[in-house]
Amino acid sequence: MTDCLKITADNIAAAAGVLTNGGLVAFPTETVYGLGANACDGDAVAAIFAAKQRPSFNPLISHVATSDMAFDLGRKTPIAAALAAAFWPGPLTLILHRADNCPIARLTSAGLDKIALRVPSHAGARDLLTAFGGAIAAPSANPSGRLSPSRAEHVMALMDGQIDMVLDGGPCESGLESTIVDCTGEQAVLLRPGGVTRAALSAALLSAGLDDTIIHSAPLNDGEAPISPGQLSSHYAPKNALRLNTQSPHDNEIFIGFGPSYPPNEDGYTLSPSGNLREAAARLFDILHNADNTGGDRGIAIAPIPIEGLGEAINDRLRRAAAPR
Repeated sequence: MTDCLKITADNIAAAAGVLTNGGLVAFPTETVYGLGANACDGDAVAAIFAAKQRPSFNPLISHVATSDMAFDLGRKTPIAAALAAAFWPGPLTLILHRADNCPIARLTSAGLDKIALRVPSHAGARDLLTAFGGAIAAPSANPSGRLSPSRAEHVMALMDGQIDMVLDGGPCESGLESTIVDCTGEQAVLLRPGGVTRAALSAALLSAGLDDTIIHSAPLNDGEAPISPGQLSSHYAPKNALRLNTQSPHDNEIFIGFGPSYPPNEDGYTLSPSGNLREAAARLFDILHNADNTGGDRGIAIAPIPIEGLGEAINDRLRRAAAPR
């Protein structure tokens, strides 16, 4: 059985001990719950891949307590420095070249010479990182390809008995995984949209006197290995089929509405009755979990979501969730 414990100083210390001894701990961040292991321990990282049934070519994000720690592990570039100053701690992951003598296990970065680094802002996550004293590799705490968990009960429903501990910090504030930007070239490359919008990234670069063009990465070709998490075409998926940009549901579907023009049906849900994209982002995975668990074998239909701002990240997750599996 997996221990599910409220976040307290004693339980943070116990979780840090589990990590030190090579165990797995799920913990909240401002985005979603992560499944953590010592990023510098290859055996512990291998246990993440085994618990999630995640392909080993799909790299993991390493979480650290401070920007200085991040830039000890990955080589700072002007783009990385500008974005870290603007958005760390926060829901932004930077892709950097590994620093010389970087101790992060090669399995964490799928054998690549680039690593994914983030400084989270969630108080519980920061307390855990400080208590542990090193980098924690932490993909979302769910089976690979399935819906990301935004509550401790989602983690327990999906992974009870497969991991050592869950730290329960309540619902996640953002509900969407972090934005990922490759900072290793002359221009920033957006690999995964998330809680930091494209416009915010561009504004931060312009403020730092840098080229504010944000390049969007091309879709992966068949057989091509990702350089960061969140690049696989099918991901974040519920058990049942998902249909997008729907005006109204079929008889065998649960409807998820958005805004006053698309209210939920009798047994459906709404991401935001007022059409607020921040509210929709925070509620997305929670509502998808609820619809998937209460709908039996019924499909899920979801109303159109505007593409601007946080809508880019919401639509990205929904496209991957609806992709052929």
